Amino acid sequence: MAQVNEIIIVIKQSIIYKEFIPVIPSYKLVSREFRQENTQVKIGDAVFGNGTMPVIAGPCAVETREQILSIARSVKKAGALLLRGGAFKPRTSPYDFQGLGKQGLELLAMAREETGLPIVTEVMDVENFDLVEAYADVVQIGTRNMQNFSLLKRAGKSRKPVILKRGMSAMLQEWLMAAEYIMAQGNSNVILCERGVRTFVRHSRNTLDLSVVPAIKKETHLPIIVDPSHASGVRDQVVFLAYASAAIGSDGAMIEVHNNPEKALSDGAQSLYPDQFTRVMAKMNAIHSIIGST
Repeated sequence: MAQVNEIIIVIKQSIIYKEFIPVIPSYKLVSREFRQENTQVKIGDAVFGNGTMPVIAGPCAVETREQILSIARSVKKAGALLLRGGAFKPRTSPYDFQGLGKQGLELLAMAREETGLPIVTEVMDVENFDLVEAYADVVQIGTRNMQNFSLLKRAGKSRKPVILKRGMSAMLQEWLMAAEYIMAQGNSNVILCERGVRTFVRHSRNTLDLSVVPAIKKETHLPIIVDPSHASGVRDQVVFLAYASAAIGSDGAMIEVHNNPEKALSDGAQSLYPDQFTRVMAKMNAIHSIIGST
């Protein structure tokens, strides 16, 4: 009889424990439960999250005055609404080009003044945030810093929009929790960016997870853009992934363009030629006009 009582107690304990399983997502501010309508982030002439598909384009890294001005003119002519360029570069090898730092920011500002394109650039640490924030129209947090919580908190206190790239091995929930860090500090102008995840394949740099676009749109009100350049690392693949990002209904794209990719100091193999980018833009716009945003 004692054994029977023990079994009953165990069963009751199991039932009680199951009743405490949480059903509300731990990310509150970014969830659809918190806000049903899409958040729209306006930057210059671009609006992310309103059904259009603005494109951010430019070199992986700012190298020279002539280089960034030439590329800025080209991408604007092709229809890009924002200019990207790295001044501080997180590189796998300590011997690779690390960026021009403040000089790179000054060159980006010069390109903005000439073309009118808002600039997007990456910040790598809290120490340089004030400097980057002073020049950038949009602050980017890269894949390696997706869970740099001090940096996320500082970005949350900024008045500048933030592009938050997905960590190369991050689950959707981890990515949204990183965005929650930013929003919890008061900055609601957050744009998510899918840039590919690390898998076992060798034919591309990463694997672009297009399935995350509709999944994100279901889970959160924040806009999501796609970076086909870092997703593949191969110029010819970038073209088709850009088309796919338009077809899946993403809220924008970020594409690397270089006027001389063979001599680029960073990621030349994945950078489109200016004339190639012009053709890609035309097809992306055609695809988006037919399919539209999800």
